[in-house]
Amino acid sequence: MRRILVAVLAAALLFPSTATAQTGASTSAFGTNHNEETVAQLQAEMAAGTLTSVQLTQYYIDRIMALDQNGPNVNSVIELNPDALRMAQNADEMRAKGKVLGPLHGIPVLLKDNIDTGDKMQTAAGSFALVGKPAQDDSTVAAKLRAGGAVILGKTNLSEWANFRSFYSTSGWSGRGGLTGNPYSLDRNACGSSSGSAAAVAANFTAVSLGSETDGSIVCPGNVNAVVGLKPTIGLVSRGGVVPISHTQDTVGPHARTVADAVAILNVIVSRTPDSRDAATSGVPLGWQGTGRTRPSLPADYSAFLDANGLRGAKLGVTRQGIDAAPPQVVAAFDNAIAQIRAAGATVVDLDGAGFKFAPADGEFLVLLYDFKLDVQKYFATRVGVPMANKTLADAIAFNSAHASSEMPYFFQEIFELAQSMDTSGTNPGDNPQPFFGGLTYNQALAIDHDAGAKGIDAAMSQFGIDAVVAPTDSPGWTTDLILSDHFIFASSTLSAAPGYPIIQVPAANVLGMPMGISFLGTAFSEPTLIKIASGFEAAVHARTQPTFTGNITTANTAGTTLKPPKLPKKDDGRRQHRM
Repeated sequence: MRRILVAVLAAALLFPSTATAQTGASTSAFGTNHNEETVAQLQAEMAAGTLTSVQLTQYYIDRIMALDQNGPNVNSVIELNPDALRMAQNADEMRAKGKVLGPLHGIPVLLKDNIDTGDKMQTAAGSFALVGKPAQDDSTVAAKLRAGGAVILGKTNLSEWANFRSFYSTSGWSGRGGLTGNPYSLDRNACGSSSGSAAAVAANFTAVSLGSETDGSIVCPGNVNAVVGLKPTIGLVSRGGVVPISHTQDTVGPHARTVADAVAILNVIVSRTPDSRDAATSGVPLGWQGTGRTRPSLPADYSAFLDANGLRGAKLGVTRQGIDAAPPQVVAAFDNAIAQIRAAGATVVDLDGAGFKFAPADGEFLVLLYDFKLDVQKYFATRVGVPMANKTLADAIAFNSAHASSEMPYFFQEIFELAQSMDTSGTNPGDNPQPFFGGLTYNQALAIDHDAGAKGIDAAMSQFGIDAVVAPTDSPGWTTDLILSDHFIFASSTLSAAPGYPIIQVPAANVLGMPMGISFLGTAFSEPTLIKIASGFEAAVHARTQPTFTGNITTANTAGTTLKPPKLPKKDDGRRQHRM
């Protein structure tokens, strides 16, 4: 079990609490008075004077200590901010003076452990290779949260290095943070890499959280934890100060219990003007590059697109993305969600049945390996006082080998080693043939991934006149296996990942007690349309349920028979009469 900073416990004694921390308390005995409350509801209570930010922050701290750190031990929070209650107190004092900085003023937010905060907390991507002196500066998104009056409550656990170290990794495990469980069934996986971010929101350990995604790491955790996951267009939100995989595909985005709450945090973190720390904030993602399409003016308020009737009149193209190979209960859950979309007034076009084929993103893995080797070295140059300060990927590989007992007890670093083997030398490294990929170059791989957008989502939208694509997000959470690794069945995130397009995942169903979601995908900067559609689906379906922190949700019919041990027969003393 990882240690939460002792300093926060000392700080907790300085402020009143709405609940008493109960080590090992049962979920039924623990306070739930703020569970499932939305950002708007919490703001209304604080505006009315019936709730303070200090009380709300303490409430979440108490839940984390009782249910995440102890009790069922979800293990979603890797570190609490020693300054969280002080930040909450400052927010209350500003409110008392009539100054409210925005929709997140006084609202506690958890950040994934790969997002820099220039404070007393670590930013380590789950690895001891980055533990030591905290980041010197806030990431751009952390700075925006502070400027918006949010309370940075702490950091969440993740799949180490954002699940980009080994082919055989187990999602939700990191050397620093251990294993995050799924609060709906603790033996099942919370998915990665933003496992802690989604699990914490699902369990009501925070109001909202921030995760990050390269391909599926916001939407998959959202899917298995029954929360909304909003993966923005690449460049809509700055990656400045975020431990990278790829500048081509990485983005930061929110987890929340409602679409409206996800939009509330998006409004605060979006980069409406260029950020000098991230060139993507002044351009367009890969799928639009070379097409003549330019970056549009961004909305002043994304909440204007929330619409409970957002499905009425919408036209959506459905693609099944391998779900038909899943168990029939899973298939039926998706089919029912599509039926509910139709019932809410949308027209649904069967893209698969019409013979539409999405162009494959076959360049993705080469692009990620190449980018990672260079991008992670640039990030290391921003850090001081940690083992990887001003180091390279080769140094990270050596560190893991030297600390194998803590960094590699279950799986190794084949992806790190493959990324290190990429030829990034010379004056035109993007044109270097990469032997592992049969001589394919980085620039050729980028061209393939560009077409995955232009001849994928963009082509489908143009050919069929649809507003968005709808697809199953992922399968319900699988049983965590640290020996045989993850058990994915299907996923749809790659349709948007390579070209850099947005996705909103929304809870859609419950399969044998485990959540399952649906994803709405669109072209670059189509967040307004996706928000309208996703909020309409949410209003029509209301599929989110609270977790029960069950140890194993599938035990009902697994007990078997009740055996009766045989007994020795009574000994024959020879005095019985026998037939002659």
